Amino acid sequence: MHQTHFCKKGVNLCKKNNLEYIEIDVPSYPIAISCKGNYYFRSGSTSQKLAGIELESFILRKRGATWDNVPYPLVKIEDLDQNAIQKFKELAIRKKRIDDTILEEDTETLLDKLHLINNGYLTNAALLLFSKDPERYFTGAFIKVGFFETDADLIYQDEVRGSLFEQIDKVIELIFFKYMKAKISYDGLQRVEEYFVSEASMREAILNAIVHKQYESGVPIQISVYKDKLYITNVGKLPDHWTEETLYQKPGSKSYNPNIAHVFYLAGHIESWGRGIEKIFDSCIENDLPMPKYYINPTDIMIEFDAPQRLVIDNFSKVTNRVNDTMNKILESLY
Repeated sequence: MHQTHFCKKGVNLCKKNNLEYIEIDVPSYPIAISCKGNYYFRSGSTSQKLAGIELESFILRKRGATWDNVPYPLVKIEDLDQNAIQKFKELAIRKKRIDDTILEEDTETLLDKLHLINNGYLTNAALLLFSKDPERYFTGAFIKVGFFETDADLIYQDEVRGSLFEQIDKVIELIFFKYMKAKISYDGLQRVEEYFVSEASMREAILNAIVHKQYESGVPIQISVYKDKLYITNVGKLPDHWTEETLYQKPGSKSYNPNIAHVFYLAGHIESWGRGIEKIFDSCIENDLPMPKYYINPTDIMIEFDAPQRLVIDNFSKVTNRVNDTMNKILESLY
């Protein structure tokens, strides 16, 4: 028999089999605790020791710093990709979110005003955004895409590399031209292509993964495509005090890599109000598609898009034949 004699916040005097004992309730706490030179945090009913990238991230946050603002010595401005910098300037000019006079500055001054130089050194963010080969400095700084027939059967795959500005456009084009099949119909002579993930939702989901990824993990963003579903997974974590439910609300903006996010905002790729997930949901509603599901795991965050039955293509040849039959009927009606 378990009997509580009295209850004080967090401390209970209990009795079992005529023996008394003290029960201490230790609630979860969002901040790590230092003990004998090590840091621990509460996860569920267990205490876990901070190590590796989690410890590095914690120490940086304690100092009010972020990983993407850490200086990277021995890399010069001349090593950056001037084409990527020029592309940013062109995008920023069109969005008008930065004074044109700043964009006319020399590269070093521009990078400094974008907070991509720290104590005279280029930062991690600068190398990811504008270097020709970010993986030269950070293992796993690319996007891996694979098409799966089943969870165990990988049919083909690609790796998208280059600066972060290059990666977003390359991966969108790759997915829609190679990995996803559109259901094709005709409205009169107009060809209508419908995918089970809209381009707007896809772009926002991939941008979220790029901006919030923990690049120090060395693990690439992974996009797994099936005939009836698609997963986007990146190593990352929710901000302190956030829960899975927070994602489905209007949480505001809090990026793991604020300097990367700021440059993407100036280029018009993202908003500064944390509306990425909201825009994904809006696009799903607009295109009559199922809402995506989020999975918050200990080391990564994954979003799943499921195809409605009307857009699942089981046999591509049958679909092609139906399209050809439709086109023939339309052509016959014209003569």
